[in-house]
Amino acid sequence: MSIQVLIIGLGQFGMSLAKTLSKKGAEVIAADINKELVDEASNFIDDAICLDATDEISVSKLCPKERDVIICAIGAREPSILTTALLRQLGCENIVARATDKIHERILKAVGAKIVINPDEEYGKKFAYKIMFQNVIADETSDDIQLLEINTQPFMTGKTLMELMLPNKYGIIVAAIKKGDTLTRPFANQKLLEEDKLLVVCNEDAIIKMLEENKR
Repeated sequence: MSIQVLIIGLGQFGMSLAKTLSKKGAEVIAADINKELVDEASNFIDDAICLDATDEISVSKLCPKERDVIICAIGAREPSILTTALLRQLGCENIVARATDKIHERILKAVGAKIVINPDEEYGKKFAYKIMFQNVIADETSDDIQLLEINTQPFMTGKTLMELMLPNKYGIIVAAIKKGDTLTRPFANQKLLEEDKLLVVCNEDAIIKMLEENKR
């Protein structure tokens, strides 16, 4: 299962994202105004383009509406807001934008970002937990097993975990169900709602297999 991702902004965050997504099998197209960064990214992604993302004509040449996901990874506030607004005006819906603070986040959402992330804040929270609970939390990752948060998929809605049999079919274990901001214990006879999110333990191949087998 391959998705096409457009990344605008190849700073430290955008570059890392481009590398990781490319390694995971996504088709990655990236753009930045800095030619040196573009040349660096061209070594490991499908296409890298040097342009000014705040210029509507230049951005339109990237055909952003045709991409599955568009990520505005620009850190500077004004260019990121203008780029996000231009992408929305060009008809893009699945826009992920990077914010540096709460005001920046609110503006990005107002101009059309579907999802807004703050990588510095998220890393800060994770690192704080590591400091506070250094004898409890092991900061390790594995290519085989990961803890992932996924949306309830259409084929899951209205069914119970017992009916879905995710561990038997795909090796996916539901560790918790997230309802709003609250984590709840998963019960075998509990029907899943469309707005629920699942915290699952599995590998990436299991997720891919599950999605492929349950396409509409």
